Amino acid sequence: MKLLNVEVVLERDKGLHRAGHKVEVLKEHDDKTTSYAIVSHRWGTEVSYEEMIGLMKMAEEEREEVKQRGGYHKIIKSCEQAVKDGYKWLWIDTCCIDKRSSSELSEAINSMYRWYQNAQVCYAYLHDVHELQWLNMRNYFSPLKHTSLPEWFMRGWTLQELIAPKQVEFFNRDWVLIGSKQRLARVLERVTGIPCGVLADGLAAKRLSVAQIMSWAARRKTTRVEDRAYSLMGLFGVNMPMLYGEGEKAFQRLQLEIIRMSSDHSIFAWSTDPRPFVFEGQSPRTPRTSSVLAEDPSDFQDCGYIRKVEPDEFGRRLAEFIEGKQRDDPRYVDIHRSNRRAHRRNFRNVMDSQQFRTFTVSNAGIQVLLCVIPSRESPSHFKAILACTNDFGLVTIDLVSSGSSFSRTSNDSFFPATYPDFRTLHLAHHQDSNEIRREFVLDDKQASHHGFTRQCTYPREFTRDAVSLSSLTDDLVVIVYANKHARSCFAVGLGYYLGKGWVHVVYDSRCQTPEEDWTDFGRRAYDRMWKARMKHAQSMPRHAHEPYECHGDHFTKYAHLPRSIWAARVVWGRWEMDNFKVTVDVEQCPGCCDGPCRWMPTLNDYGCLGMPGLMSTVSYTYPLILDGWLARLDKCSGQRIALGGYGDYSNGILVCTGNIFEDMRTLGIDPGDAAYRPMVSHVSGTILSGRLENEDDTHITYDCTNHTTRPARLALHQPKGISLPANEHFVLLLKALSTRLSGKHLVTTIIQCSDFYDVDRNSQRRNSILGDDPDSPPDNSDQSTEARVLTPLCTIAIPQAWKREMLHVKRREQFTSIREHFYALVNMVPSLSPLGFACSTDPLPAASTYRDCIRPQVCSVSQNYTTDTHPFTMVPA
Repeated sequence: MKLLNVEVVLERDKGLHRAGHKVEVLKEHDDKTTSYAIVSHRWGTEVSYEEMIGLMKMAEEEREEVKQRGGYHKIIKSCEQAVKDGYKWLWIDTCCIDKRSSSELSEAINSMYRWYQNAQVCYAYLHDVHELQWLNMRNYFSPLKHTSLPEWFMRGWTLQELIAPKQVEFFNRDWVLIGSKQRLARVLERVTGIPCGVLADGLAAKRLSVAQIMSWAARRKTTRVEDRAYSLMGLFGVNMPMLYGEGEKAFQRLQLEIIRMSSDHSIFAWSTDPRPFVFEGQSPRTPRTSSVLAEDPSDFQDCGYIRKVEPDEFGRRLAEFIEGKQRDDPRYVDIHRSNRRAHRRNFRNVMDSQQFRTFTVSNAGIQVLLCVIPSRESPSHFKAILACTNDFGLVTIDLVSSGSSFSRTSNDSFFPATYPDFRTLHLAHHQDSNEIRREFVLDDKQASHHGFTRQCTYPREFTRDAVSLSSLTDDLVVIVYANKHARSCFAVGLGYYLGKGWVHVVYDSRCQTPEEDWTDFGRRAYDRMWKARMKHAQSMPRHAHEPYECHGDHFTKYAHLPRSIWAARVVWGRWEMDNFKVTVDVEQCPGCCDGPCRWMPTLNDYGCLGMPGLMSTVSYTYPLILDGWLARLDKCSGQRIALGGYGDYSNGILVCTGNIFEDMRTLGIDPGDAAYRPMVSHVSGTILSGRLENEDDTHITYDCTNHTTRPARLALHQPKGISLPANEHFVLLLKALSTRLSGKHLVTTIIQCSDFYDVDRNSQRRNSILGDDPDSPPDNSDQSTEARVLTPLCTIAIPQAWKREMLHVKRREQFTSIREHFYALVNMVPSLSPLGFACSTDPLPAASTYRDCIRPQVCSVSQNYTTDTHPFTMVPA
């Protein structure tokens, strides 16, 4: 190690050495045979290795700038203190390591714990402590918050710098001695969680578990993520190469190195519960399914009292644990006494085996012999009993099998199936990128159009509009929506069952009062869907297209809300193609839905120009690139087409009956508002198209439906694309118009140009289509000399919000039969006539009044019937 010569440093600072005079400031020494002091501190404006050795060679102005730094003042004060204590050599990490050399930096990090351990004294400099008596016995019983602690106690590297040295002296910002580690041990134990015996005599003084040591670092942080692992290597006596840039993998490598050296089960005892302590910029942890290795030292924050149990003691504690569970918990299987004795003998034999004391790490996982209890509910779930204890007894963890290996999971409702037994398992020590948690994005803004808002989520909260689900094991989250004024509610469930995703919608069959807790409905919906999760997963529809054929497949699930005129609608895409957006909406039910099991496929253009909501393009012939996005367009066929036009579409012809922008003025909305202003895009050709020579403003597209070797080509002169804005405001506008414009088609994109014509394979002009086309709209410019603006291409689509459902014939027949039967009964009971029932055998009303037959609001005396999956109400004439 390179040590500072404190006398040379102080003499040079006083100017006793001239510039250019050869002075050996740093010298290589053996830490085992040299007496030296060492410094522990929090970095600020420091002096580097090259600046320290080249200080006298600098220009006067540059040298003075270095001397004015807080880091230089720290070096001088440390040297002065070392001289007072009789030490000739000093080590400080800022200037004693040449960080330009990766090998020297790696050597220093791997040796740092030993260097602090072999130092005669460590000066702990607390730069943010002003008082002389900060850590004193008077403050011992006062509450200490981590926000009020000196920064030195919150850093990762200072943990080993506190434990390793035999003697640590604390100094405040003015270099006034506060006290030693031994004298302040009681306060330090309370602040850091480190036992007094360890502070006084080091790690060898107590039998410590891996989890307990990890807990000391749980609340500490480092500038680099990797340093959270590297700063702990010395505490566990392991060495590994430094790979800055690997992120959290460094902590996984550290744990694997510990496992190769130790058979301590407590390394698996970290908590999967949410973090009560979260650093700035760090997201709270949710219950997760992952490898058996912790992601971060903070996973061990509640492990300060975990103790390692030796094999002999573990056999006795295991028998007590099982008998206690059988006595106190009726879920555990009762075993005959003779079988208990046999199992105890088996336990003792396992304890004595070498296999129980050995961990093996390979690409298949961590091979370990564990005592496990299989679950009665799922053959893939187990509870493992570890050879370590906390305040409540032996520690257990939940495992789930994923192929040939086992991962950590969280299972609160565990029911044992058999007596515990020892099994050799391969525990997963890395996360498969295909088996991690899926992040779903929820879009439910359109539901507010009919007064439905998100009330709660169960069993965990969302992070804004994102929810995470585990695809490795069964998982479920429920979102509750309600219209409090109409006392109508429903719940949407997003779940995974054995790796297969599913979506379901349920409603409450009784009226919910505003005073009720919506979480209670969410809990009931969760229990209902959780019990039927296998059925829901198996009922999910299959996509009609393979992933490589169509990425834009979507499915829509409808659920009629009883005693209302609404239907809940959930739309989701191809989860296997990483399309994890889920849209929740409420629409007026035309009285034709099939209940919560109804689903239908729909298609949305994938990887194309953005549209306001889900849209299905009805036909397209010519592709173009608009601002880098593919746009699918069709010929206008001589029609007068305008952006936002809507109407009836048939055989490639759109008969416009109105325009969105004109309707906006009627509704009092300014079409010139930025939220509704059309988007203008730059046009470029596609792969098989291009530009005409010497005409940079002319682009060519081709007929993609013509699969011959000579597809038709169309040249566009000075084209520009104009599209509807794809934002939330316009989506809600289309939603508001959905009732009146149900079944209509919409012009979402148009291409305008000054001229367009056909070209041959050699890009030669064949004919002009401009001519005297009477349907081409004139330019609005006041100058008659300007060319007319033509619209040769457009995109026509049907918004998902405007799709009209056909009446369900079977359900109408059921309604008719029930109605006829009802009035037949009325004719048989004359006493019902005064109540207002009329004898009638009229057929079911027309579709225009069909909704009135099932609308409960107009009913004074009614009879409930149940058909298929949801109740409805017949209203007397």
